[in-house]
Amino acid sequence: MGEKTLAEGRNALRRLDITLLLVFLGMMRHRKSSDVARELGLTQPAISQALKRLREIFRDELFLRRSHGMEPTALALGLEPSVTQAVESLRAAVALPRRFDPAEAQGLIRIAAFDAEQVVILPRLVSLLALKAPGLKLSVQPFDRQAAVDALMEGEIDVAVGTIWNPPPAVLLEKMYDEEYRVVGRPDTLQNAQRLSIEDYCSAAHVLVSFRGTMTGIVDETLELRGLRRDIKVGVPSFLTALIIVAETGMIATVPASVAEGFAEHFRLRTACPPIEIRRFPVSVFWHRRHQGDPRIGWLCDRVREGCPKAIPPS
Repeated sequence: MGEKTLAEGRNALRRLDITLLLVFLGMMRHRKSSDVARELGLTQPAISQALKRLREIFRDELFLRRSHGMEPTALALGLEPSVTQAVESLRAAVALPRRFDPAEAQGLIRIAAFDAEQVVILPRLVSLLALKAPGLKLSVQPFDRQAAVDALMEGEIDVAVGTIWNPPPAVLLEKMYDEEYRVVGRPDTLQNAQRLSIEDYCSAAHVLVSFRGTMTGIVDETLELRGLRRDIKVGVPSFLTALIIVAETGMIATVPASVAEGFAEHFRLRTACPPIEIRRFPVSVFWHRRHQGDPRIGWLCDRVREGCPKAIPPS
């Protein structure tokens, strides 16, 4: 790299400040300067001036006006990961060490939890919060996997609980347990629960839990590999709704083992191991890298684990 290039780079760095970087990331998120102004508490002229300075520094338009908003250029898209990392590093550098006393803590905790984790983990977690941090309130969002990742990235939630395949590097995780499946049905339906045959399983009427409204799932993919199909009669978005339907109708359902073990007795249902091997899935607690070392988030993750009946003890 020549001396001229180095000098230009130093000059560009001197002209940058954190506000410019925040405006840049705000434009990447919202694509509208009015939304960025509202988010950062700045005026529209201030946003316009910041964009002008950014264009001069990077020698690129960065954002092009379109009918639907401001569209980022190729350079802006390429800059986003580096700018995000720089801002997160600055946030971590200026954050002062904080003391967290749950007994005195006030405020709102925001968690994204999927259906199974809501019914299995949240009741115990709510009891723990009431006992150890009575001043904290809990808001639970039923986000799907991608929505949970987006909410973590945007700072809209504190932690997520469930299964997220291949989270981005900015999202950290700690696995709590590996989940498996159980078949649930009324005693008159699962009369031979110890030896449920594949023939009886496929011929039975099934209730499927599908959050997206599809009428197939991992069980059907596994059956298809063996040239088999099951008879799905009903698709619902909730495991507890599925258990109620099973108890009322005599159908069967294949649900996470923690749900079956926690609620089968309540609905007077019997459980059985599936007659085929179904892929297990990890259940973890997730948080954003910006909260690494934050005692409040660390305490919350510990309570999520404590509230989980199947959590693996920390090593």
